[in-house]
Amino acid sequence: MSKQTVLGRVTQLAKANINALLDQAEDPQKMLDQLIRDYSAHITEAEEAVAATIGNLRLMEQDHQEDVAAAKEWGGKALAASRKADELRSGGQTAEADRFDNLAKVALGRQLQSEKEATTAEPTIAAQTEVVSRLRTGLDQMKGKLGELQAKRDELVARATSARAQNRMMDAVKSIDVLDPTSELSRFEDKVRREEARAMGKQELAASSLDAQFEQLDALGDSAEVEARLAALKS
Repeated sequence: MSKQTVLGRVTQLAKANINALLDQAEDPQKMLDQLIRDYSAHITEAEEAVAATIGNLRLMEQDHQEDVAAAKEWGGKALAASRKADELRSGGQTAEADRFDNLAKVALGRQLQSEKEATTAEPTIAAQTEVVSRLRTGLDQMKGKLGELQAKRDELVARATSARAQNRMMDAVKSIDVLDPTSELSRFEDKVRREEARAMGKQELAASSLDAQFEQLDALGDSAEVEARLAALKS
């Protein structure tokens, strides 16, 4: 996989709107589980690609440092050869001086080549450094998104468990409401009141019968008194 493709996928996944995805899902919990697996796989894949990109960048940086060091070294050799040529020429050794000047030219050519290689590599190194920085940022965002996914999943499971418990409770309450215990109590209370009323009626009936008997007794008493007084008058 190329680093551009990795960077694009990391950026896309890091910017994913989890809440929007959940709103569209028929089974959010299953979708979250799948997203967590996908994110974990993508993170592992991206980490490997980023590691390879960083490795290539470090190799380019080492080559650049070697080119810079080589340019400096060849510059020093060119200076030493040129000074030696000047010294030999001042001593009348023209042929030997020319040989050292030629060595100086060779060293300067190598120096120029090393400088060009170092200069050519610098834009590529800068671009790769930027890519690595963006990939690292994307990876950090993906890891944060993975944590968000895991938290959402745990929250969703807890909410689902609570919802199931509430539904069971409401079903139980509904079954109790169907029986309507208050109406049963009311009917029982009415029955008791009717029984009490019957007892009160019987008591009143018994009381009225007893009063009639006492009234009859009083009437007999009055008749006896009248008869006694009549007997007394005649005697």
